[in-house]
Amino acid sequence: MADDPTVKFGFVCVQNAGRSQMSTAFAERERERRELEDSVEIITGGTHPADSVHEEVVTVMNERDIDLSDRTPREVSTAELESCDVVATMGCSTLELDAEDIDVRDWALDDPDGQDLDQVRTIRDDIEQRVTDLFDEIESEVAQ
Repeated sequence: MADDPTVKFGFVCVQNAGRSQMSTAFAERERERRELEDSVEIITGGTHPADSVHEEVVTVMNERDIDLSDRTPREVSTAELESCDVVATMGCSTLELDAEDIDVRDWALDDPDGQDLDQVRTIRDDIEQRVTDLFDEIESEVAQ
């Protein structure tokens, strides 16, 4: 990260329909709030993407004024992830990346699919804090 002022985050899970979508949305919001649009790139995807974002995830993110209803889960390639500086997996990945300079973090989050809204809110709030912490960690490096 030291040679390039741009940092690339990847948020990945199996279906790309819950945790990684929430992570991406919070990261996009945080990037805008901190005015780091030119310094932080964000990608998301899944190894076996679902057809749509989980309904309960859309519901609890709407409570934070973030609309995920128009997002479509997508497949992410190993090459895309190996271009990242930090890759956060959601606790469901068997991801193995060859690039040695990637900081892979397993956030070990519960799957919100099929959970009651209170449980999904707990997962959402955990993700929001982790994303904020991640931006706190890298902000001084990219805001030079």
